[in-house]
Amino acid sequence: MNTSVTIAGVTFKNPVMTASGTFGSGMEYGEFVDLNRLGAVVTKGVANVPWPGNPTPRVAETYGGMLNAIGLQNPGIDVFIERDIPFLKQYDTRIIVNVCGKTVEDYCEVVDKLADQPVDMLEINVSCPNVKEGAIAFGQRTDALFNITKEIKKHAAQPVIMKLSPNVTDIAEMAKAAEAAGADAVSLINTITGMKIDVNRRQFVLANKTGGLSGPAIKPVAVRMVYQAAQAVKIPVIGMGGIATAEDALEFILAGAAAVSVGAMNFVNPYTTTEVIDGIEDYMRKYQVEDIRELVGAVQ
Repeated sequence: MNTSVTIAGVTFKNPVMTASGTFGSGMEYGEFVDLNRLGAVVTKGVANVPWPGNPTPRVAETYGGMLNAIGLQNPGIDVFIERDIPFLKQYDTRIIVNVCGKTVEDYCEVVDKLADQPVDMLEINVSCPNVKEGAIAFGQRTDALFNITKEIKKHAAQPVIMKLSPNVTDIAEMAKAAEAAGADAVSLINTITGMKIDVNRRQFVLANKTGGLSGPAIKPVAVRMVYQAAQAVKIPVIGMGGIATAEDALEFILAGAAAVSVGAMNFVNPYTTTEVIDGIEDYMRKYQVEDIRELVGAVQ
């Protein structure tokens, strides 16, 4: 039984990864999860300089999920290279670094610094507000997405995954723009913009007013968007959004995802990733599937 998948020339022992921002760089989860079992650890977003993030409160629970407005708090690329990469190199898992920035130059600076580092792929978070464009996210307009992808590809030594925002009219057009600009893969979905109000205090629950909705509540939207993206492009698609069980992960794979990422559920049950891996293997045995790749896009 073969669970390995290859994306842009990088082979993963299985298709299960962590979703950026929900797993740190694995340090907090090491006592619960054998990181050697994961296909990859996708790190929390890292910028060219330390970001303090948004004011608190910045996390709120909702039905079937959570809202977060962390604001991509991170220690900056220099600390990340010194501390996080050596930690992850202790394990037999692929390392995918999520990159964020406020301008194209910010992103490229991080990508340049990672060029000679022992990391396997880069995931570019284009849901960051583009400061020069009046805080419209890079991932909300096809031209902005095309331009940033093309520029990053000029700098990147590793294969590039563009992480797409669901807060768009047509996800297939966004996926096509990333592919046309040279992206090696796309991952989706990032969080859906939401809001929560405390009716007793008549105040916004989050200091930022809005936050990103993640968790099981968004899964049907995510599966639909992954299917649409996979139909639109030839490059691999990595699916995420509300995966809590192996069955959830298999929905994404059948919809066309070559791999999947587990996000918000890591906060609920830190064993989710390994339970999903076990469940996929059980499914393959039950249905006598010899190779996981037989399932990719196999929905009828």
